[in-house]
Amino acid sequence: MKPTDTKQKIMDTAEHLFARDGYRGTSLRAITGKAGVNLAAVNYHFGSKTSLLETVIRRRILPLNQIRKKRLEQLRENARKKKKTPDIKDVLTAFIEPTLLFMESSPGAKNFIAFIGRSFTGPDDTVRKVFMRFIKPMFYLLFEAACDSLPNQPQETIFWRLHFTMGALFHTMQLSGNVDIGPKNLHADINAKSLINHIIPYITAGMKAR
Repeated sequence: MKPTDTKQKIMDTAEHLFARDGYRGTSLRAITGKAGVNLAAVNYHFGSKTSLLETVIRRRILPLNQIRKKRLEQLRENARKKKKTPDIKDVLTAFIEPTLLFMESSPGAKNFIAFIGRSFTGPDDTVRKVFMRFIKPMFYLLFEAACDSLPNQPQETIFWRLHFTMGALFHTMQLSGNVDIGPKNLHADINAKSLINHIIPYITAGMKAR
């Protein structure tokens, strides 16, 4: 197996196990066993479990951030050219839609989305700290765009409501379309597009509330 193939296999396996068992519940031994590699390979490519975690997050989040950044900046630029404020629904959609559509781009992407969603409800903050380093610049850009959209709302209100929005998004990510807490006759196993259609009106109303 080529070194690049080995590195990819370790990352894919770690991502799958992190999503299934959580970061704390996944040992390097479990990763190497399932990936069919030895511990030396992990040490060679990553150095530590924490470094492996950071690499797993970075390879997914950076391309996703680029998509969200491009959409938000384009939305703000178009609004400036028209001398209008961007619509808050469009701002939220520019951030949330790529996130939820991403989970259907590949099996690994779905594992990643579930893993990140799970990390925000667990007791271990290791994943959250690493993830937040990558997401903070995007949150600030989202905040600025939301302030453009809602000039009459206090910025403190916008800030907190965006935090509530992120909470709703992380919960949705954790579910990954599989809801088992509703009535038995309720069909709630839905795809990313359906989730988007549900969450966008909900959080838009919250952001606009007086």
